[in-house]
Amino acid sequence: MLQTNVYGKDCVSWFESICPVDLKGMAHGTSSLTVFLNKDGGIIDDLIITKVKEDQLYIVSNAGRLEVDTQHMLETSELYRKKGKDVKVSMWDVTQRALIAVQGPKAAAAVQAITNLQLEELTFMTSRIGLVAGVECRVTRCGYTGEDGVEISIPEDKAVQVTEALLQCKDVKLAGLGARDSLRLEAGLCLYGNDIDETVTPVEAALTWLISKNRRQSAAFPGADIILRQIKDGVSKRRVGLRMVEGAPARKDALLKDATGNVIGKVTSGCPSPSLGGNVAMGYVKEEFKKVGNELLVNIRGKDVACKVAKMPFVPSKYYIKK
Repeated sequence: MLQTNVYGKDCVSWFESICPVDLKGMAHGTSSLTVFLNKDGGIIDDLIITKVKEDQLYIVSNAGRLEVDTQHMLETSELYRKKGKDVKVSMWDVTQRALIAVQGPKAAAAVQAITNLQLEELTFMTSRIGLVAGVECRVTRCGYTGEDGVEISIPEDKAVQVTEALLQCKDVKLAGLGARDSLRLEAGLCLYGNDIDETVTPVEAALTWLISKNRRQSAAFPGADIILRQIKDGVSKRRVGLRMVEGAPARKDALLKDATGNVIGKVTSGCPSPSLGGNVAMGYVKEEFKKVGNELLVNIRGKDVACKVAKMPFVPSKYYIKK
């Protein structure tokens, strides 16, 4: 993941000029999912933004979009500085900081054993600096799996030390992005390059909730005119969840059809569901077919197979929200 620090008294207003998040309304030490948008309302990337304080932000975005995100942040911040604003983007090379996601029902207990932070007080989408295995790290209560857990940002030369300390817990096992991919799909979470890209708006991607009421009123973010019109008037396609009735999993770009065989969309992600059994997917369909329970066909290996539009998340999220 690309990790970026931003400094300066105008960093909040700069960030709101390129994202639809209500950063001004966020408390210090809190985080939010948001998106970089282009002038047409398309999604340049999805990311997690943490408002460390009024003059400091911490951003985690996709390493696969490193060059695009880097150029976007540097160019827009430079334009902001030319207006006399105070904002400085400080990027770590992806080799300078490691990021470990510890996820699952026993994740917090495992991390608590080696940190001085009180994780009971660190609720979903909050972030703090603390010691983990004796190393100063940023710990954020989040992760892209739908499960409880934390993401730990670690100096690259201490990444092995922290990882080995975590593995001393019998409940901690190493897992790669394949495991994360099935979990994020079960949680109904998008993968950039599959389910969202620069041709898709947040409204089409069923991510309208990313645009807060305050930001809709101000309309001061890229593509606002297009996105606000879509919120009001609707869209022609929409991201939906899919459950296979039988057979093999549907993969990316598999065609979706109505009952009479007309193509109405395509799959963007699909895999077997370890938690549910059977196969799940998500994709885009024409707006009139988005209703949960609608019976569709998906073309798998040249054969049309039955599937149904399903409610997402497929597996209920288990984020830690202290009551």
